[in-house]
Amino acid sequence: MDKLKFAIIGCGRIASRHADIISSIAELSAVCDIKPDRAKALAEKHSCRNYNNIEELLEKENEVNVVSICTPNSLHSAHTIISLNSGKHVLCEKPMAISVKECLQMIKAADESRKNLFIVKQNRFNPPIAALKQTIDGGRLGKILSVELNCFWNRNNESYKDSDWKGKKALDGGTLFTQFSHFIDLLYWLAGDVKKVFSLGKNLNHKATIEFEDTGVAALEFTNGALGTIHYTVNSYKKNMEGSITVFGEKGTVKVGGQYLNVLEYQNIEDYEIKGLTESRPPNDYGFYKGSMSNHDKVYDNIIDVLKHNGKIAANANEGMKTVEIIEKIYSAFNGS
Repeated sequence: MDKLKFAIIGCGRIASRHADIISSIAELSAVCDIKPDRAKALAEKHSCRNYNNIEELLEKENEVNVVSICTPNSLHSAHTIISLNSGKHVLCEKPMAISVKECLQMIKAADESRKNLFIVKQNRFNPPIAALKQTIDGGRLGKILSVELNCFWNRNNESYKDSDWKGKKALDGGTLFTQFSHFIDLLYWLAGDVKKVFSLGKNLNHKATIEFEDTGVAALEFTNGALGTIHYTVNSYKKNMEGSITVFGEKGTVKVGGQYLNVLEYQNIEDYEIKGLTESRPPNDYGFYKGSMSNHDKVYDNIIDVLKHNGKIAANANEGMKTVEIIEKIYSAFNGS
């Protein structure tokens, strides 16, 4: 196989990051957005074709191997399924979807088309997170007893007004889907599945701009018996403050923090020390706010490894669905159900 050929559906902010990486390691054949000016601008920057209709792109771009879905959350499922059904592999941005039902439909389409469905989980590649995962899997912490997850970011009202979908329940899904699904993924990746949830959520400071909570707290029981807490908000004053996860085990305690889970802040492990970490990448910069870490190049390296060298998918669809399932449990518990 020569260079893989990609197409991007959705030409918003994150699509620019995808396009830059694709152009550096593969071939960007086409982009698509319902806003013609946005599709044209991205296409001109990367010397590729542009479309305003996904069906037309999939019909005409027969040589495309992989479609990258960068559309609003609520469209991930439909755009993934139509791309898989057209015979393309798919990379879907986070969150995989905004309901488990949609995730199951996506997985079914991938199985029936015999194509790969990759999910963007770039924070798994943060050096301290990868090292913590290796430490846990190696048994260095012993039995996991409890986990604390903190997500303290800033999203002012302007950041929602600038978007025609963020903050709208039907299109966005909620703060855990758009801002913090990567954090929920890491909670699952490091500590396992969640059995029971008690949670509260309120819109305390964004009543004029978003249709759901801007702050939430949750107490969790994992299937392995460990306990956990989540405290998240987009009300950190003026700027992102912290994204951290602390794991308490029988044989050690480790905290990965910083603003974007990019700093090994604390470790105390029996007869072991995490060291030699490479420097973390800077966060994605969206102008008036910053997002999670810029490890999308690792995501694309994994796609190439899977499709050209029979490698293993770094974040598969079942794992993507688990993130959505845990978020659904937290949101369901808001209503006491």
